[in-house]
Amino acid sequence: MSRKALGRGLESLIPQEVKDTISADKLVRLPVSEIGSNPHQPRKQFDEEKIKTLSESIQSDGLLQPVVVRKVGDRYELIMGERRLHAARLAGVPTVPAIVRSAEEVDSLRLALVENLQRENLNPIEIAEAYRALIDKFGMSQNELSKLVGKDRSSVANALRLLSLPNAVRHFLVDGRISEGHARALLALSTAAAQVSLAERIVRDRLTVRQVEGEAGPDRKKRTAKRRVKEKPTHIAYLEKAMSGHLSTRVTVDEKRGGKGRIVIEFYSHDDFERLAELMHIPLPR
Repeated sequence: MSRKALGRGLESLIPQEVKDTISADKLVRLPVSEIGSNPHQPRKQFDEEKIKTLSESIQSDGLLQPVVVRKVGDRYELIMGERRLHAARLAGVPTVPAIVRSAEEVDSLRLALVENLQRENLNPIEIAEAYRALIDKFGMSQNELSKLVGKDRSSVANALRLLSLPNAVRHFLVDGRISEGHARALLALSTAAAQVSLAERIVRDRLTVRQVEGEAGPDRKKRTAKRRVKEKPTHIAYLEKAMSGHLSTRVTVDEKRGGKGRIVIEFYSHDDFERLAELMHIPLPR
């Protein structure tokens, strides 16, 4: 942050979501030693070079944008501003400007998540783990979670499905060696060993998402069984595609003689099953 920014004044440097709290919460200076990190912070990895640059700016100009905290006992717990607090500690400054507000524990996680989503994107696994924490710790349904974080239900469900991948594949995703599109395509494989094997091929051979979908998805099965299986009637193929799109999962329609048949709807986790039940308005026991 340059010295030129000082002329704009503190008010212009506070994000709108933080400004909204100032009328009800007081802007104070707090000792850095009295502020604890947010235990629900979804971000696990920080760009240390950027932290160092921010720290140097704080040493020169001070911290111009306040952190947001809440009182917990005799100390304060961070709600927003993990990077700023980290950099302030590195800079060795004794105090930082802070907005003290009242926030329930769930709000602490939500605000930390929203802040990171709006600024430096979390990696897909960090997002999924934050979603999982909200569901497990606070007993939320996927529908409630989607409203809380401002995402549609299918986005939340797709993010959570990534947590079912083996650790080796998740590391590839976190490191950026495979994309989220690659990871979702790998979910179609039935075993962890097959997922890891294909993920390693993605990295080694630089496979595209489309190539992985062809390797892992139903298209490969269709190609190998092409000589033995008749092509489905147009109306059945259309129905499969429409239902798959509506439910955001794979749907197979098998038509038999006499107009009978069956519909197979796939799900990939307990959460995915719950999502499908809600979409079909089927109440589940609690």
